[in-house]
Amino acid sequence: MQLSLGELAQHLGAELRGDAGIMIRGVATLQDAGAGMVSFLANPSYRSQLAGSAASAVIVAADVADEAPCATLVVKNPYLSFALVTQLFDNRPQPRAGIHASAVIAASARLGNNVSIGPNVVIGEHCELGDGCEIGANTVISDHCVLGVGCILRANVTLYHDVVLGERVQIHSGTVIGADGFGFAPDKGRWHKIAQLGGVRIGNDVEIGANTCIDRGALGNTEIGDNVILDNLIQIAHNVKVGDGTAMAACTGIAGSTSIGKHCTLGGNAGVAGHLDIADGVHIAGKALISKSITEAGAYSSATPQMPMQEWRRNAVRFRQLDDMAKRLQKLEKSQEGKV
Repeated sequence: MQLSLGELAQHLGAELRGDAGIMIRGVATLQDAGAGMVSFLANPSYRSQLAGSAASAVIVAADVADEAPCATLVVKNPYLSFALVTQLFDNRPQPRAGIHASAVIAASARLGNNVSIGPNVVIGEHCELGDGCEIGANTVISDHCVLGVGCILRANVTLYHDVVLGERVQIHSGTVIGADGFGFAPDKGRWHKIAQLGGVRIGNDVEIGANTCIDRGALGNTEIGDNVILDNLIQIAHNVKVGDGTAMAACTGIAGSTSIGKHCTLGGNAGVAGHLDIADGVHIAGKALISKSITEAGAYSSATPQMPMQEWRRNAVRFRQLDDMAKRLQKLEKSQEGKV
């Protein structure tokens, strides 16, 4: 696939500085781009690579356009424009509409127009798939599931019963939606299972990474809002609520019945305890442990920053001494009362 620079400029709404007839065949980094490639500069850390880039064109903000040695597409948000260009050159194999002969589909299931059903797919009773859905090989969609228009389930995805997806939801391989939540009642040294009677509800334009798990609700539903993005290897427990536009990086874990607000971000390996409320616009750093509710927007962290091993060991010893030091300080303060 090739597009002229003029066509790219029109698609992005960019100011073109250079030859509109230059043909572009792909996207690459500033360092790796060559003739026929378009690159971008969004992170100031890579500004030093701009002047030496061999790209045919670069996507840049206006304040650095004069530094480019080639044609430029000048935009307000270079990273967003880069994302839009990658969509034009998406090289993912496009499936053909149709149902593979090895698929097993219940007679009560209803399929929309132009769906693609891969090998060994299983679709249960009373399921509904909207127009243009794409279901990868070996995926299982259990009874009473609903998929909106344009959903994409990659190979080996599992939807348990009573899972509802909005429109244009994309779920990557190995992900399980609707498994039982971790609910057990202890009695005399034994655990008694709590039947998980709720479902899972996922909004529109959600993307869920590989090997992520979203558990069904114990009584009500686990709910994921619109335009949420979840990375690989994330655990969302039963009855969690995730607000619109929130993003979570890999290995994040959210315990049961916690509510995450709108437009939050959670860094990799962050953990949020159960039965908490996290306000809109909260940004949680990687490896942070959140053990109480957050009521105000802002950035929060709790993990120990990186430091040399010897320094960390000394600080770890001091950390264990904090309680004793605090008690000694309180005792000293009491002994000094009235002496000043």
